[in-house]
Amino acid sequence: MYTLGIDFGTESGRAVLVDVRDGREVATAVHTYGNGVIDERLPGSDKPLPPDWALQDPMDYIEVLKQTIPAVLQQSGVRPEEVVGIGIDFTACTMMPVKADGTPLSVLPEWRDNPHSWVKLWKHHAAQPEADQINETARRMGQDWLDRYGGKISSEWFFSKALQILNEAPDVYRAADRFIEAADWVIWQMCGVETRNACTAGYKAMVQGGAYPPREYFAALHPDFADVVDTKMMRDFAQLGDRAGGLTAEMAKATGLKEGIAVAVANVDAHVTAPAVKATGTGQMVMIMGTSICHMVCGDTLQTVEGMCGVVQDGIIPGLYGYEAGQSGVGDIFAWFVNNAVPPEYHVAAQAAGMDLHQYLEREAAKQKVGEHGLLALDWWNGNRSVLVDVDLTGLLIGATLATRAPDIYRALIEATAFGTRVIIESFETRGVPVNELIAAGGLPEKNALLRQIYCDVTGRPIRLAGSAQAPALGSAMHAAVAAGVYPDIHAAAGKMGKLRDDVVRPIPENAAVYDKLYADYKTLYDYFGRGANDVMKRLKKIKLEALA
Repeated sequence: MYTLGIDFGTESGRAVLVDVRDGREVATAVHTYGNGVIDERLPGSDKPLPPDWALQDPMDYIEVLKQTIPAVLQQSGVRPEEVVGIGIDFTACTMMPVKADGTPLSVLPEWRDNPHSWVKLWKHHAAQPEADQINETARRMGQDWLDRYGGKISSEWFFSKALQILNEAPDVYRAADRFIEAADWVIWQMCGVETRNACTAGYKAMVQGGAYPPREYFAALHPDFADVVDTKMMRDFAQLGDRAGGLTAEMAKATGLKEGIAVAVANVDAHVTAPAVKATGTGQMVMIMGTSICHMVCGDTLQTVEGMCGVVQDGIIPGLYGYEAGQSGVGDIFAWFVNNAVPPEYHVAAQAAGMDLHQYLEREAAKQKVGEHGLLALDWWNGNRSVLVDVDLTGLLIGATLATRAPDIYRALIEATAFGTRVIIESFETRGVPVNELIAAGGLPEKNALLRQIYCDVTGRPIRLAGSAQAPALGSAMHAAVAAGVYPDIHAAAGKMGKLRDDVVRPIPENAAVYDKLYADYKTLYDYFGRGANDVMKRLKKIKLEALA
């Protein structure tokens, strides 16, 4: 008996076929989105998008289902009747406007040329003015739900993006019968039932205690926004592990699966990873490390934590408060450096060594002692998600000289992201949410031993590694097993299907001692540039936008 988990990431979707008895992954397939991340211009258009935009094509998601599911069935030899359920997870907040029947506005000829009709990807940051208004209005009106989001709603979150559509494209706003998370939209296409999963609703759409903020709050943001919940949302929320519906005949034909098998309620890629790595208790921080990092930890009490992305009861594991924080640029920062700032000599050396450039720079950087390069960086190349919640902050590198080389900067950027994680951990622990152990999942810790050790040394905590290279997809397959009735709850599924590697990365005391000194200076820079003492980053960004206008 098997279930399928499909992880919809930033660049691609990946499917894993899993044996429900023990979590064994019998086949996997990846499909890269045809239109990828749309951040320069719409497909077929010569008109550039404004800065900070990041869109996607919803039909790329459907193509993932059509390509990967038949591939894993063929690869494994598993018969369709042996597959009892399917679950998905998604980047969030990734939202889109659709018609009442689920048709995306972006596929309709009359709206295809309007960028506001397309999917707004999680890292779409152009809604910062709307986020500022959401926060200011909530504080002015004494909205107590704001504390559940660390005191600030991000430009990445749902209503920031929805309000941007109303402000900049009111015709698109009026044409949309629904605003919906891409995760819930894909489930809708799979089983014909529109649902809203409690996870994304709680963390990304300001739902607390099963309710949105009141109508008068939305009206204060914009008169035409007053009825956004009543006319474009749903007030009923499906719980994680529930059955959203059965696979439609049309989708069964497109994928090769049997009609009617259980389709689990959608989930978020970070949150679904926790049970996949057996993190079903308190004090275990799961770090999903890729283009960005999501930090997930559960506690048994409700606390207010500066800059957290949200806390939702039962939002990750039933019976616990699920806390989320994150860094909006990690792997993306390393990729930026490798793609744009590494001299040709390193490309040649990497090729001669039979390595890709990341591997070569990692090897060279690992030869250094801690602090040897004399550099310190702030990891804000894509803004700061936690704890400052400010997308207008930018990167900083200090200490460079004419002797500075590419491996030095590469290592300094890794260290900067590790320091950013330490800020998040300390923010939680200061407010009574313990973080005793780190569990790393995703492509970065899987590939980069230097990164693993640096994070361990900087945070002073042991790090365990996910037992699956596709932990989110495994977590989705586990929720599918619950939805199909194979297991009574996610705790039981985690006990049988969850995986951790046996090896543990432990701090090296002499490294940790030096990193404590560097971290103190990192915090000085962090507070100076991030908390308003010096807003040079924002002034530079304003000048840039004026020049581009």
